[in-house]
Amino acid sequence: MRKWGLTFDLEKRRAAIQELEGRMTAPDFWADREQAQEVIRQLNDQKEKVERWEELSRKAEDLSALLELALEEGEEDEALASELEAGLKELARAVEKWELELLLNEEYDSNNAILSIHAGAGGTEAQDWAEMLLRMYTRWADQRGFKVEVLDLLPGEEAGIKSATILIQGENAFGYLRAEKGVHRLVRISPFDAAGRRHTSFASVDVLPEVKNDAEIQIDPSELKIETFRSGGAGGQYVNKTESAVRITHLPTGIVVQCQNERSQHSNRETALKILRAKLLERKMAEEAKKLEALRGEQGEIAWGNQIRSYVFCPYTMVKDHRTEVETGNVQAVMDGAIDPFIEAYLIQQRRRKTG
Repeated sequence: MRKWGLTFDLEKRRAAIQELEGRMTAPDFWADREQAQEVIRQLNDQKEKVERWEELSRKAEDLSALLELALEEGEEDEALASELEAGLKELARAVEKWELELLLNEEYDSNNAILSIHAGAGGTEAQDWAEMLLRMYTRWADQRGFKVEVLDLLPGEEAGIKSATILIQGENAFGYLRAEKGVHRLVRISPFDAAGRRHTSFASVDVLPEVKNDAEIQIDPSELKIETFRSGGAGGQYVNKTESAVRITHLPTGIVVQCQNERSQHSNRETALKILRAKLLERKMAEEAKKLEALRGEQGEIAWGNQIRSYVFCPYTMVKDHRTEVETGNVQAVMDGAIDPFIEAYLIQQRRRKTG
């Protein structure tokens, strides 16, 4: 399309709708319920995109007619000019949003996202920074109308969090948030330093797609080592006195996941299995595509030199993404969830790399 090399073949989309609707009329359509639901999902997705295209086309035609009217008048009409300007701005915003959504065409982009944050080098400073990032992503999700569920959270000893894992539920949640994988660096005057010195802190963010269909990832119970233990950190007497926390090791791969957020051992076990499925799916994607770098990014050690983005609070204010060079001086807006410019730039960059 306009600037990102996107194409939209309306006739091809309509043909796909007809093909999917034809499959739904087959007598044995519901014999495989999971497959049937996937067909319905694909149909709804195609219909939604066609409807969006037609709506944008109608708005463009209406504005074109309004422009012709303004030219025919031959005189300055402030009300007409104002209406035309407002309409063009609204259409431009709608097209920008739609083009961004069209970039999300990878296999699991439409899935919910499992986002994990881990404090890195910096002790209490880094743990406070990790909690600030958790708030940022929660606010971003809230602004989009996405649902956020805390799967696991380990509080810091003095402040902040050592780690957190959240499930963000919403259309294209993983597609958007895969841009956030990597190390995030903070520079500020420490609120924990009596001398008021400047500190640098790090936290890592990992993002995985939630596995919608358990059949995608088969887990053999005999290949799991399941351990229970008492939850650590703040959690109340009940949590600390019972072995409700669960740690699962997938023996063939060595992947370890754990959950201690819920009081119920059963709930923690189910959540840990959900995270394990996501990690196994990521491993499968990497093996099939042989592009581990594209899936996990260049995250590396959680320390200096590996950051994807820097957030500077002092001596000046700036947030800069080191992959795309996009930056802003409005640090507060970013910490309140305004991260779309960074996400958009990353998705555009990735598409250009693929298309050459």
